[in-house]
Amino acid sequence: MRSLLFIFVAVTSIPALADDADALQLADKAPASVETASNWHIFTEGALGTSEQRYGLPTLHTERWSLDAQYDKALAPGWRLLLSDRLDITSQDKFDHHDTINTLKESYLSWQQSDDQIVDLGRINVRNGVATGYNPTDYFRTNALRSVVSVDPISLKKNRLGSVMMRGQKLWDGGSLTALYSPKLESQPSTAPFNADLGATNNENRWLLSTSKKLSDNLTPQWMIFGEAHHAPQLGANLTGVLNDSTVAFAEWSGGRSRSLRYQALNTADDYAFRSRLATGLTYTTTNKITLTLEYDYNGAGLNQHDWDALRRGSPLAYGQYRLYAQNIQDPVTRQSLFFFGTWQDALINHLDISAMQRFNDADHSRMSWLEGRYHWDHADLALQWQLNSGNAGSEFGALFQQRIVQVVGTYFF
Repeated sequence: MRSLLFIFVAVTSIPALADDADALQLADKAPASVETASNWHIFTEGALGTSEQRYGLPTLHTERWSLDAQYDKALAPGWRLLLSDRLDITSQDKFDHHDTINTLKESYLSWQQSDDQIVDLGRINVRNGVATGYNPTDYFRTNALRSVVSVDPISLKKNRLGSVMMRGQKLWDGGSLTALYSPKLESQPSTAPFNADLGATNNENRWLLSTSKKLSDNLTPQWMIFGEAHHAPQLGANLTGVLNDSTVAFAEWSGGRSRSLRYQALNTADDYAFRSRLATGLTYTTTNKITLTLEYDYNGAGLNQHDWDALRRGSPLAYGQYRLYAQNIQDPVTRQSLFFFGTWQDALINHLDISAMQRFNDADHSRMSWLEGRYHWDHADLALQWQLNSGNAGSEFGALFQQRIVQVVGTYFF
């Protein structure tokens, strides 16, 4: 693999009181009330960009406006309400074509009956996994994306639909136990702009049991078992370990009897078998705020190199259908891939962060490269993002219509 080189650019104290009289005078002048944090967390975002396309298609000029709001309120002792919603309005070529999508990310009521027991009910965005680029144990990611505004994995996990469920948690010193049940509520997903889209997240009965136990200061594994109607249970495990002051190793695995992606997408011959999925790697952090992650991803349900090449040379309809299905469930299309992610906080100057990412498909040697520079103010961010999809015709990233994307993103936090 040709390496990608990323260059990262860049209380007051109160004087001691002289005597008791001064101390009393200061107390008299103290404010009567203390400002509390707001229950609302709101930001708005605007983006302008260009997208160079393949196949002789013209360059697209894109615009986006987004509004993201979260309300987190303690209703009474032990009771908490959380609502989180995002609205995205995107357009092309000076609003000649525009789409509006609303994503109800979370809406649930939480009851903490004691310090060590919590019960939640409603739409919850459950995120599992210790890896960055691919999360085999993130079982509730399937069909959860309504609007993709960035290929950044953090954005993909945050800006998605939660699933309606009941969740209970039991905590103890050095460990926890979580059980949840998510029922089937609707059968088909919806493309309506303001639909809650329960058919995407709650189209099957699903459940999850997970437990974690601290074995040492540097080792806290998590084990889980996931079940879904008409499918065999899947086992999962997450493990992180501190190798030294600057390096953390991680491994995330899921396995169980299942059908291949080809069967699920194209309804080909049944190939039910035990399959594993794995994401493992290292994260290295330097003293000058640079963090680098290198990750190996394996999807036992994806196509090997021979079958991937055959699919690319075959029916365009089957090829597109397979890719669309893998995209919806957020699974790699082939067996093996590599992922790199790096960040540099306060790069050369304060408040400037640089992030870089690359995905590399080992079967066809195509790659997706992404770079972002983001400057922070007290209530605003300004970012410049660049993305390049490269590879041979028909490869994972070389087949995408969008070859090169550049956009400027401004964010204001209320």
